[in-house]
Amino acid sequence: MDVITVTGRDTGDVENGESNSIHKGSNEEIAADTIAAASEYTPEQYRKLLWKIDLYLLPVMWICYGTQQADKTGISTQAIFGISKDTHLVGQQFSWLTTIFYLSYMVCEAPANYLMQRFPPGKFLSVCMFFWGIIVLCVAFGKNWADLMVLRALQGALECTISPTFMLITGSWYTSREHTFRAVIWGTSNAGMNIISGLINYGIGTHAQQHPGGLAPWKGISFFLGALTIVDSILVFFTLGTPSEVRWLNADEKRAAAARIVSNQTGTDRQKKTEWKWDQAIDTFKDPQTWFFFFVQIVNALPNGGKTTFGKLIWVSFGFTSLETLVKGTVPEYLFSIVWFLIAGITTLKKPNLRFYFMFASLVPAFTGMMAIALLPNTGNLWLRWFLYQITTFGTLPGLLIWTFLPSNVAGRTKKSVTSALLFIAYCVGNAIGAQVFQAKDAPRYIPGLAVCGVMYGVEFSLMVCWRTYYVWQNKRRAKKIAEMGISPEESARIGAMNAEADMTDFDNIHFKYQI
Repeated sequence: MDVITVTGRDTGDVENGESNSIHKGSNEEIAADTIAAASEYTPEQYRKLLWKIDLYLLPVMWICYGTQQADKTGISTQAIFGISKDTHLVGQQFSWLTTIFYLSYMVCEAPANYLMQRFPPGKFLSVCMFFWGIIVLCVAFGKNWADLMVLRALQGALECTISPTFMLITGSWYTSREHTFRAVIWGTSNAGMNIISGLINYGIGTHAQQHPGGLAPWKGISFFLGALTIVDSILVFFTLGTPSEVRWLNADEKRAAAARIVSNQTGTDRQKKTEWKWDQAIDTFKDPQTWFFFFVQIVNALPNGGKTTFGKLIWVSFGFTSLETLVKGTVPEYLFSIVWFLIAGITTLKKPNLRFYFMFASLVPAFTGMMAIALLPNTGNLWLRWFLYQITTFGTLPGLLIWTFLPSNVAGRTKKSVTSALLFIAYCVGNAIGAQVFQAKDAPRYIPGLAVCGVMYGVEFSLMVCWRTYYVWQNKRRAKKIAEMGISPEESARIGAMNAEADMTDFDNIHFKYQI
């Protein structure tokens, strides 16, 4: 195959000043056209296009991501409305309903990412959402622990598709500077939809109290969430996807959408890359960045697994009733989360490279609140406990910001898929362990579980300091090498974009600059 030579592969060859090659032919022509197109459109045209993209994508992503969070954590609300009693759960069986979900999620993540690369992501996600909506509906018909375990395993296998799909979609439509704010927009749906579903669940619970002997409230919750998920799957089918996939852009708008994100140097979707590249898959495991993603995510997800499964029961342990838990505990908690997420998103949009600082600032109050609750006396201090548990909500922001580094800092379609799979495997491992550190014998206060969560926030802070230091070191090292080659910043940006369009990874592309 013919090749065109460009400078910039960050390997031992670069150390010796040697060059690298990218493929020539139709793909290279598309890459050149995409890069050239970046300067053909006016800022006003880009603004109009961005508005259209946001209008189509963000509302649907918000609704769908919020629904999956409500589906996933609905078991926590169902716990305070009698699911354990009605299905005869004992000991750690309730904890295993969360653990099996994440184990299934973990096992299916790699094949799901492979299928997501082979098929149109939007259509693939739509089919998965339709079937997991049916699974959530079927939870209402569970009679015992075995029934619920099978259903939760199937739910995890299908639900593992949404987060990597949303990461892929975010990366294919938005610039690196826009990633955090857009991810925060659909990330706030975790809290926003939980407020909406929480109020609806409150109505379901109130109705059940007023009409004893009728439909059990936990079953009503399953019917509501399952039906909502099925409706969402239809929205996804007609709306979501990558620029080359959607039908609501014309050919010129698709070209402009690709040109708009050339500066990311992570590659656009115009060439519809579906080839699985084993060299990229292998190189993923050689990249230190991969292991920062993996271990930081495990440590971050462990407190999340405990909170999402036992959060409602912890509120009850403070002295709130089941219904009070929804309106006095979780609704303020989710409102606070939305405010903090938006502050982070708006700030990082205006001032880039602040993501790590927001994560540092979030972990300090999360650590303080969790450890203080574990050390408080057994009785009293209701509203102090309320306040301390509320500030642990700060700790949810790093979980989202970790994911935003995937579209910003990982280039190469196969590498991105493998990194995404590892990231979500780590997410599952942490959540599965987190559900188990809260033991039935520690009820109702779960002090050991709360203490473990607090310690994990401290460990996460230390790992993130190391991660940021690595990115800073890489950027300085690459800038030095480029200067030694005598390449100007403008030429470096052009070559970096060409390398990205040729599907070169961030690890190999010396012109790639990591976002921090």
